Amino acid sequence: REAYCLWLDRVLVIKCSLIWISCVSDGNECTKASAQSCGECIQAGEKCGWCTDEGFLKEGEQKSTRCDEIEALIKKGCTKASIEDPRGTVTVNKNQSLTDLHSPKFILTFKRAEDYPIDLYYLMDLSYSMKDDLENVKNLGTDLMSEMQKITSDFRIGFGSFVEKTVMPYISTTPAKLLNPCTSDQNCTSPFSYKNVLSLTSDGTQFNNLVSKQQISGNLDSPEGGFDAIMQVAVCANQIGWRNVTRLLVFSTDAGFHFAGDGKLGGIVLPNDGKCHLQDNMYTMSHYYDYPSIAHLVQKLSENNIQTIFAVTKEFQPVYQELKNLIPKSAVGTLSSDSGNVIKLIIDAYNSLSSEIILENSRLPEGVSISYISHCKNGVSGTGENGRKCSNISIGDQVTFEVAVTAKGCPSKGKSETIKIKPLGFTEEVEIVLNFICECECHKEGIPNSPACHFGNGTLECGACRCNEGRIGRVCECSKDEVRTEDLDANCRMDNGTDICSNNGDCVCGTCECKKRDNPEERYSGKFCECDNFSCDRSNNKLCGGHGRCECRKCICDANYTGSACDCSLDTSTCLASNKQICNGRGTCECGVCKCTDSKFQGPTCEICPTCPGVCTEHKDCVQCRAFGTGDKKDTCEKECSYFNLITKKKKEELPEPNDQPYINHCKERDANDCWFFFTYATRNDSTVEVHVAEELECPSGPDIIPIVAGVVAGIVLIGLALLLIWKLLMIIHDRREFAKFEKEKMNAKWDAGENPIYKSAVTTVVNPKYEGK
Repeated sequence: REAYCLWLDRVLVIKCSLIWISCVSDGNECTKASAQSCGECIQAGEKCGWCTDEGFLKEGEQKSTRCDEIEALIKKGCTKASIEDPRGTVTVNKNQSLTDLHSPKFILTFKRAEDYPIDLYYLMDLSYSMKDDLENVKNLGTDLMSEMQKITSDFRIGFGSFVEKTVMPYISTTPAKLLNPCTSDQNCTSPFSYKNVLSLTSDGTQFNNLVSKQQISGNLDSPEGGFDAIMQVAVCANQIGWRNVTRLLVFSTDAGFHFAGDGKLGGIVLPNDGKCHLQDNMYTMSHYYDYPSIAHLVQKLSENNIQTIFAVTKEFQPVYQELKNLIPKSAVGTLSSDSGNVIKLIIDAYNSLSSEIILENSRLPEGVSISYISHCKNGVSGTGENGRKCSNISIGDQVTFEVAVTAKGCPSKGKSETIKIKPLGFTEEVEIVLNFICECECHKEGIPNSPACHFGNGTLECGACRCNEGRIGRVCECSKDEVRTEDLDANCRMDNGTDICSNNGDCVCGTCECKKRDNPEERYSGKFCECDNFSCDRSNNKLCGGHGRCECRKCICDANYTGSACDCSLDTSTCLASNKQICNGRGTCECGVCKCTDSKFQGPTCEICPTCPGVCTEHKDCVQCRAFGTGDKKDTCEKECSYFNLITKKKKEELPEPNDQPYINHCKERDANDCWFFFTYATRNDSTVEVHVAEELECPSGPDIIPIVAGVVAGIVLIGLALLLIWKLLMIIHDRREFAKFEKEKMNAKWDAGENPIYKSAVTTVVNPKYEGK
């Protein structure tokens, strides 16, 4: 139902014939379709099949139950031989190769051919601001021809120019300005919308001669009428001279553009008709039709396989970059102020365009969709919109596209439809003829008016009755007028109750047809739709615990499981204790879980006893009395300690190792003489207890007096010496502190000199009052 067609551009053109039908939907589209015939079923979805086994339907199931996914039908008991699942085919009707001088290959891939012919049309803005650019373009023909010869030996070039619509307010319509729109000192040609100066030619010299004769013109507003010119270049194939080769349009300007709606400024309201209006190589309807819209241009450029290169100045590059994003297979280059770099710009843009392939398809029939998966260079694959394209393709490189065509229903009532796929910018295409399978093969073997369909009221086909108009029922046993009569409804009530079909179905012709659930895995069944396969008990949020199947609201458990929800395991391996006994011999295993019968024991295998003494401590006295005749139970040993088998060994090294028996305890206990004795305690698989005892005891030896006395004396002496040393050290520290204090006080002492108050000198000085110092 889903066909894949691989397509090769430039090397192969393939015509594919597909015979298939498919559907795209979410969930199980087979059961949702409620198909009443095999034909309706196979149209419902790609995975849908129809069971033709006449005994397939169970009591209460509708006819549409025959339609389901293939795996689901097999699970329900329908054999593969009874399942109708028609599949389509792909037939290549014609392979047509193109010229590839080095590597002609008839393979289903895209290959970029070497030396592929190129037509290049140079469309230039001749408004006054482009005056200096025109000078550089005058020699473009021979120079570009020389450069393009390195790419292809078959190159043609043409030239056209544009200015603006010849009405106000785009140009001045005064008589003088119509003759010369520039200033009086400038010689400019009359304004015009678009002029085809030179149709495509391989003569570069002719290009130079004609372009050299061109003159600059002028207009009033900044945006130019370039869209009018592009439209005419695209649709006037005969006048321009386009061939079925690579078509390049170089659009050169230093200004923006007018588009649809701007014509209203000049009183022009008629939408552009997208047709050729060239007379004597001049566009004559610029004053009559509005500018084309961007979408209109995209359509015409695509229809005519033209790849556009916008050579614009840096100022307007962001504007044209946005335009490029809207026009597939287009490129933008930055033009220098005098167009001096135009040749390099064209070469770079051509390499960029030719290294990318983008697939497009014609309008699809109703209900048909198409998707692409690209397998590009270096193992890169793309899906969705990226599945239509591959980039960085060099000459000789091969890439592959997988095209998946999908249909929902039968478009055109089974009539053939055609889809065309081609790469943008090229004329090669793949034609796919779709023939739709709307009926199953078993439809042809149908028996009209079959007695099996209630006395000939239907056609027996594909294991079921297709009822005649006005008849319904599994075997067309009723007419539509009889469907809701009381007598028939009585046959649909269980035990003469009030509920029709247990409220889980509809009474059709006295027979219950059970409702369908949103989940296709859940079903009602039974004569009165009283049964289902989803209302059984659950465990761990799983129907029948995940260990059985639900039939008529009861669980049918798998082997080793029981219980209403199949949640009780009969496997006892989970109840085995470490001694290999079921629940340690102290409980029962129920549904794979131990139920401990001894209240002292607990845990998953009844091995944990928080209040019990250790095994060694518990059996110490009995082992001691039987092995050595000592201990607390030596008088009652025979009576209380005969529950185990005693085996004696000479030394403890001879006792069993842990791996010698399933479960063994190694014990070390002390007797009344402080001697250690060693034994092992083990419970065998037959529940008998076995004790191994080492006859050799480990008793502590008596103390050595001399070392002890010597040690004590030496300790006392050492302690005394240590105390003396400590006392001496403290005294030294104290003395040093006192001496330091004394020295400090001595340095701070002061001795003051004073006079005796009762002292009188022995010398008396008398002054002569008459003495005048002479």
